[in-house]
Amino acid sequence: MAKNISWLLSVLFSVMVVASHAQVNKWRDMHKVKKKETIFGIAQHYGITTAELMDANPEMKTEGYQLKKGDYIFIPHPSTPPAQEATAVKTSSEKSSGSAAKPDDVRNRAIRLGVLLPLHNENGDGRRMLEYYRGLLMACDSLKQEGISVDIKAWNTDDKTDVSKILMRETTHPFDVLVGPLYSKQVTALSAYSNAYGTKVLIPFSIEAKQQLSTTPNLYQVYQNTADFNESVISRYLEKFAGYHTVLIDCNDTTSKKGIFTFGLRKRLDTMGRDYSITNLKSSENLFAKAFSTTQPNVVILNTGRSPELNVAFAKLNNLLAGNPQLKVTLFGYTEWMMYTKYNLDNFYRYNVYIPAAFYTNPLSSKTARIEKKYRWNFHADMMQALPRFAITGFDHGYFFLKGIHQYGMKFTGAPGTMGYEAIQSPLRFERVSNEGGWQNKTLLLVHYTPEHRVEIEAK
Repeated sequence: MAKNISWLLSVLFSVMVVASHAQVNKWRDMHKVKKKETIFGIAQHYGITTAELMDANPEMKTEGYQLKKGDYIFIPHPSTPPAQEATAVKTSSEKSSGSAAKPDDVRNRAIRLGVLLPLHNENGDGRRMLEYYRGLLMACDSLKQEGISVDIKAWNTDDKTDVSKILMRETTHPFDVLVGPLYSKQVTALSAYSNAYGTKVLIPFSIEAKQQLSTTPNLYQVYQNTADFNESVISRYLEKFAGYHTVLIDCNDTTSKKGIFTFGLRKRLDTMGRDYSITNLKSSENLFAKAFSTTQPNVVILNTGRSPELNVAFAKLNNLLAGNPQLKVTLFGYTEWMMYTKYNLDNFYRYNVYIPAAFYTNPLSSKTARIEKKYRWNFHADMMQALPRFAITGFDHGYFFLKGIHQYGMKFTGAPGTMGYEAIQSPLRFERVSNEGGWQNKTLLLVHYTPEHRVEIEAK
């Protein structure tokens, strides 16, 4: 039996309309608020959207409103009767796919979604995945308002859970989509289920699934393993900075694993016959300056992603440019550098920093502000200050994947150009790994902090 999260009533819910055609009463029901209930959870319990619930209770739209235990609220009838909703879903599916949906086609019914992730408050894994799951729920709520129904079952699966036992009980009505797992050792069970029932499996975080990805056509992996991602970044670097002189700085960080990247880059530079130089953070000012070209623009790459060494590098570069103002210097960094913008944003702008990443959250975007506000409203908490923002990741994944299946049915692949959804943070661009294999997300963004104090995203 699935483990339940007692305070999150929506761990098992059905986004389905159950009201009858004839609406004699204005309100469907009255609900007495219980401790720790949320607007979002109550709406999902009654199969309505949060917008419908708030329209029925206008005081909820007041700034600072909070549910209180013992309050009575109106529960409205859903805005779209069942027969009308089914027709609307079929019509939109036919238009988007170009052909009529069969009676048992996923485009003509609720999408069956299963979630197998650690959903608890016991450690960081659980808290992060719980927030990701909440983002999935918010995506389902938004899709509901577009006439797209989703039935969700979720299990709290920690690293000791045998997920194959859970899936063995879910064969009468197999899932259309499974999201999970977090732990790589559980991928095999989901892969076997996918091959048996044609279920699409979205692996949101685990990066170790190469074997299963080669044999499971409906397996979708969001993040590349480190070696593949490094190769993608190196190729992008060589293309972007042709004509630049590369300066590699040894930062004396014995804990760093970035040497794998810089070593791979050096091999490619050697093969292509492109010059580069190597220096050290502890080098004298004269030796440090000799590593830089006076005739070409320079791109600086550190062999660590840590903040202390980055700060030393900035100080070293400041001294260099004070004595050599004619030099042109750009920095090429690492994804974790986006966590340092609070303290180093001015240096990022000054040194024309480029950061490779699979995601980016614009803190000034109206979309970001809306989803943060909606999350706070639904769950009475703020999102974690993490990289990436897990609730936004869940929303992006859920909206992209479920909307795609609604449009294309089980033929949906997630390939570039198949979806018009503009991600808030985590774009998806899947490519098939082999003729008989699954799909790998190949999104690679260059986050560019320009000297004009702008942040530009170069996607490919």
